[in-house]
Parts: sequence; C-alpha cells; structure tokens
Amino acid sequence: MIEQFLSEVKVDKLWEATVETIYMTSISVVATFIIGIILGLVLYLTSEGSLWENRVVNFIFSTIVNVFRSIPFIILIILLIPFTKVLVGTMLGADAALPALIIGTAPFYARMVEIALREIDKGVIEASQAMGANDWDIIRKVLIPESLPALISGITVTSIALISYTAMAGAIGAGGLGHFAYLEGWQRNNSLITLVATVVILIIVFIVQWLGDYFSHKTDKR
Repeated sequence: MIEQFLSEVKVDKLWEATVETIYMTSISVVATFIIGIILGLVLYLTSEGSLWENRVVNFIFSTIVNVFRSIPFIILIILLIPFTKVLVGTMLGADAALPALIIGTAPFYARMVEIALREIDKGVIEASQAMGANDWDIIRKVLIPESLPALISGITVTSIALISYTAMAGAIGAGGLGHFAYLEGWQRNNSLITLVATVVILIIVFIVQWLGDYFSHKTDKR
C-alpha cells in the first residue's frame, strides 16, 4: 500500500520540487526584504514633512513602485523574459524565476514598509533629534527598531505571496512544486500528485506563518 502510494506520488521528484520551491522562496525573500526596506525608507523619508522631503524623488520612486506592484505576476514573468535570458541565460529553471519573483514582490513589500514607518510616533523622532541624533542614527536606532514587528509581519505576508508566485512560475517551466503539480499531476491526469503538491505547499505556508508570528511577537515591545 505504502510502496504503491510512494510510486504514484514519485517521492524523489516531489522532494526535488520541494527543494526548488524553498530555494526560490528563500532567495526571493532575502532580496525582497533588503530592496523593500530601501525603497520603503526612500518613500517615507522623501515624503512631505519627513527628514529628506523631496517631492520629485518621492514621485519617481512612488511611480516605479506603483507600476511594478500593479502588473499581474504572470504577465510580469512574460515581460521579463528578455531581461531574464540576459541575466540568467535561460527562462527555464528555478534561477530563471528569481528576477520576476523579486521584481514582483519588492515594490509590494516597500509599500508595507512605508506604512509601518508612518505608524511610528513622530514624537519619538523629534525627541531623538533634540538629543542630537543625525538622520542615519534615527534610521538605525529609531525607525527600524520601532517598526520591526510590522516589518516582520509584512515580510511574512510577502513570503506567503511569494510561495504562490513560485507555483505560478512553475506552470511555465520555472521548476518547484507548481511545475511538479502541473507536469506530473494535471498534464498526466494524476490528481493524487496535484493533491500532494498542494499539501506540501500548505505545510510550507503554515511554517512560514508560524515563524513570522513568533518573531513578530518576540520583537514587539508593547
């Protein structure tokens, strides 16, 4: 019974697809976190009444973020095929999915970063300035620490979105569980493989959500 199940599910290919999904998600989350925080800080700091108020810069970055945040992911993958081929050398495989995953989610996370920073009490910033803190000190010692729980919650939500994006990318040859479910499950009319791949994706999502909630609560000073 178990041997028949393992044979139908193709455990070796399932494991390979799971590793590819975790690889794509991990790399994309790290890159999205870094780029998103930088973009979010620029959006916040150049906004009206902020430390580096600059309408032109704010408008440019806000437009870029809004444009890339609004493009449906499946269309973004297609639009980025020439760029991906130049960067990676192919449009197939886990590495080929990374540019679209990062470009598709970093602007989304940047807006979440901006919202988190706006929720910080301006009195804390003004008090730091009164004590002689420069702009970089305020960013490192006030803005980031004060917004850290919200930043972690935001990257958790973004990570879960990324997992679904990897499944979408897999349908057009990027590898991972989406590719496994599409190629081995749907195309070969094997609903068991599709079900198992879905369950594995759900397990990954639950683990990411649990880790995000844990670290968010740990960093919350309230």
